[in-house]
Amino acid sequence: MTEPTAFDVALFGEAMLLLVADRPGPLENAEAFHKRTAGAETNVAIGLSRLGLKVGWASRLGTDSMGRYLIATMKAEDIDCSHVICDPAQRTGFQFKGRVTDGSDPPVEYHRKGSAASHMGPADVDEAWLRSARHLHATGVFPAISDTSLQAALKTMDVMRAAGRTISFDTNLRPTLWPSTDTMRHWINELASRADWVLPGIEEGLLLTGHTQPEDVASFYRERGAKLVVVKLGSEGAYYDSDVAGTGRIEGFPVKEVVDTVGAGDGFAAGVVSALLEGKSVPEAVRRGAWIGARAVQVLGDTEGLPTRAELEEAGL
Repeated sequence: MTEPTAFDVALFGEAMLLLVADRPGPLENAEAFHKRTAGAETNVAIGLSRLGLKVGWASRLGTDSMGRYLIATMKAEDIDCSHVICDPAQRTGFQFKGRVTDGSDPPVEYHRKGSAASHMGPADVDEAWLRSARHLHATGVFPAISDTSLQAALKTMDVMRAAGRTISFDTNLRPTLWPSTDTMRHWINELASRADWVLPGIEEGLLLTGHTQPEDVASFYRERGAKLVVVKLGSEGAYYDSDVAGTGRIEGFPVKEVVDTVGAGDGFAAGVVSALLEGKSVPEAVRRGAWIGARAVQVLGDTEGLPTRAELEEAGL
């Protein structure tokens, strides 16, 4: 008998306070910053929740002002935070992000080593709570922050596979968090092999598979068990290879001005995952992902461009 589900999507990962510089140029020259939230998993969680899905997020935060701000923000987005532990003995991670004017990736400076979330491990995975979701969205960031978080990430995927739930995985590479490129490549590909839907970027695909063409990157993961692979191609859209819809390309959406590229991939993931869970076709799902990704690069923070359900419907997606 299939267990009843309370959530559409569960996510495990670190939230960080984000301080975005108020002017272009080197971070050290900035004199004021805008306060936002950051974190691959939390960006996707917010994106999914705004589209009307029921979302649960598990993590660890400190009880400092940053942790209080982050959990209040997530609760305000109607995300279940019942499995977020606020630990007075640990501190919340944060990051600085610069401003650029040429459409390139902005400089980012992380302060997350030894953070509360990095102390998460397999014991933090409440299996019954996790199975109460019909889908798990995972990324390559959470397993990178510590050895114990890697073990926790593996456990979440094993629990959901055993329960017959679907799993999406965004490779989301963070090379500076891993001890070596080889270690990163091994574990990211191991995690991807446990997922149903794999979402690499084309440059990530080159690093992870050695292939330069999206068709070959997709085949690499399809041969390892993925039912769907969507290779993100930036402004050119995306290429997909799936069990049910074959292969194809979706064009990117035009963007007047690229303000901030960070968060575009998370918006893309929220679009694809939400659409698939709603029963949309693969091309429809990838098109929704491309539209949200295009919105994301036109705003300053990671989540301001994530649409509401009303905005999605107005766009016909």
